[in-house]
Amino acid sequence: MNARAGRTAAATGTSRLLTRPMLLLLVASVGGMGGFYLLLSVLPLYAATAGGGGVGAGLTTGAMMLATVLAEPAVPWFLARFGHRAVVGAGLLLLGLPSAVLCLWPSFPLTLGVCLARGVGLGIVVVAGTALAAELAPPGRRSESLGLYGVSLGVPSVLGLPAGVWLSDRLGFEPVFLLTAALTLLALPAVAGLPARQATRAERLSGDPDGRSGGPDSRSGAPDGWSGDPDGFRGGVPGGPLGAAVNRSLVRPTLILGAATFASGVLVTFLPLALLGGPSHLAVVALLIQASVAPVARWGAGWWGDRHGSSSLLLPAVLAVALGTAGLVRLESPVVVIVSMILFGAGFGAVQNLTLATMFERVPRSGFGRVSVVWNLAFDAGMGLGAVGFGLLIDRTGYPWGFAVTAALLLAVLVPAWHDRR
Repeated sequence: MNARAGRTAAATGTSRLLTRPMLLLLVASVGGMGGFYLLLSVLPLYAATAGGGGVGAGLTTGAMMLATVLAEPAVPWFLARFGHRAVVGAGLLLLGLPSAVLCLWPSFPLTLGVCLARGVGLGIVVVAGTALAAELAPPGRRSESLGLYGVSLGVPSVLGLPAGVWLSDRLGFEPVFLLTAALTLLALPAVAGLPARQATRAERLSGDPDGRSGGPDSRSGAPDGWSGDPDGFRGGVPGGPLGAAVNRSLVRPTLILGAATFASGVLVTFLPLALLGGPSHLAVVALLIQASVAPVARWGAGWWGDRHGSSSLLLPAVLAVALGTAGLVRLESPVVVIVSMILFGAGFGAVQNLTLATMFERVPRSGFGRVSVVWNLAFDAGMGLGAVGFGLLIDRTGYPWGFAVTAALLLAVLVPAWHDRR
């Protein structure tokens, strides 16, 4: 009877997304990402006003993303060794508490050190959260579940990105540093309700509820726990946290995501600086609009993906990101900047969900942890390279030409998006 009910729920799409563990995961993610986004555009401003200039501003984001990229491959091992609660809790503490140290004294090396610590925390939270969101998804609704999880990552950016810039302008940097620490501490109680550990392979294959098995994969017809070889990938792909990287079906979505996050790293780091001296609050409004549109697009892309296939929307999503970036060439026009941020937010939110869901569709459940690592590595490496590369570029070209070059790079990934559309 239970198996029949599970199949019926999968067929009708009535299985619940918001289970208690999923709800607590969303709460923890909102708190952690609130601490992340609140300082994402503030620390570059802090570094630039302290004499670091454009290069210093880029290095703050670049250092954080470097630490994130270095930490992410180790997260599956930490999850297996210590469990979700301890690992996610440690990630939240690293995301928030180091920012309070910046209240002690202004120092660019100290700022970079705080960015490195926050980067490790970010890597822990996003890899653990992404894999857990996929495991907690009911049968047939994985893409939508990932979209819901994406909203919990994106909603903090709606308030955090513009609020951090606005508060630092009104109150100074120190109150924003303290608020960041407080946000992450408030999210810690939710961690106690997360699953203590990852489900074993035997539990997933047996359909144990804690293993989140329970039916055939919605796209392939193979069991969610299917594993064609001991490492969980077809064709004898090697194990380890980066084993998924050599799965050829994941290469194109990984490149597409990396290009989109390259542009995002440019935008969140340098848009407030590029708009200094322009209309009052334009940077705050632009960041607010971009951050508001992205989560809606991410969830909408998840709804579409479960019904029509995630890769079918990749091409228009990448085009929207490229056009939104190209519009920033006209920094003197507030209307063009706002329209560009709407386009960018819609495309960027969709790209995040579409690439992630596409990659999960192409591996068995046993590969979810490694796919989470590869996806987050591409995301964070792209963001870090965008911030550092653009900081070096604008000293020679200025902001408008820098945004034009970034848009041209995005147009290049229309080719893999075209080939991957099916």
